[in-house]
Amino acid sequence: MQPRFLLIKAVLGPTLRALFRPRVEGADRIPGSGPVILAGNHLTFIDSMILPLVSRRQVFFIGKDEYVTGRGLKGRLMAWFFTGVGMIPVDRDGGRGGVAALMTGRRVLEEGRVFGIYPEGTRSPDGRLYRGRTGIARLALMTGAPVVPFAMIGTDRLQPGGKGMPRFGPGRRVTVRFGEPLDFSRYEGMDRDRYVLRAVTDEVMSEVMRLSGQEYVDMYATKAKAA
Repeated sequence: MQPRFLLIKAVLGPTLRALFRPRVEGADRIPGSGPVILAGNHLTFIDSMILPLVSRRQVFFIGKDEYVTGRGLKGRLMAWFFTGVGMIPVDRDGGRGGVAALMTGRRVLEEGRVFGIYPEGTRSPDGRLYRGRTGIARLALMTGAPVVPFAMIGTDRLQPGGKGMPRFGPGRRVTVRFGEPLDFSRYEGMDRDRYVLRAVTDEVMSEVMRLSGQEYVDMYATKAKAA
C-alpha cells in the first residue's frame, strides 16, 4: 500500500466509518495477493469513497480528471484525497477515453494490484442496475485476473442524485457486499471474441444483481440518461 493511502485510512478512516457506518459482508473473499478486479454497481458519487475504505487491499480505479483539477482549497483537498486512495485521473471524453481507461486498468493488474470498476460505465439514473460494458471482460481475459463482484446498497439514500453532502440519519446505513471470485480462465485467448466478452460481462452483472437485489434493465445507463 502507498504511504499516503495508509495515512488517509489511519486518519480519516475512523471518521468516515463513523459517518457512513458501512456494514461489510464478504471482504475476506478478496484474494490477499495478486491481480484482482472488483466489479460492482454504481449508485452515487460516494461509492468511490466507501469502496477503498472497506477493502482489505488498496483499490485503484479510474476517475474523472476534473476531480483533481479543481481550484482553491477544496480542489486541492479533493485531489489529495482521491489520488491518495487510489484514483487514477483519466480524460474519458472523446474516442480515446475508453482505450485509455482500459490500458490503465491493464497496467494496474499486471502490477499485481486491485483494480475497481463499475461495468455500467456511469452512475445509475434511477437506482436500477443497467447493462454492463464489455471492458470488464476484456480486462479479465487479457490479464487472467479473477473478478470479485460487489454491491453497494444504500449509498443512494445517503446521497440522493449523486450530488451534494450526504444525508446521515436513521435508515441510511450503507452495506457493501462482496461475492465469490469469478474465474474466467476457460476463455483464455478469446478477449477479441465479442460473444465471449458479452457472456463474461453478463455473468458478472448477474452476480452484481444477485448481491444488490436491484432490478435489471437490459440497456446501457448512458442511453437511459439521454432518453
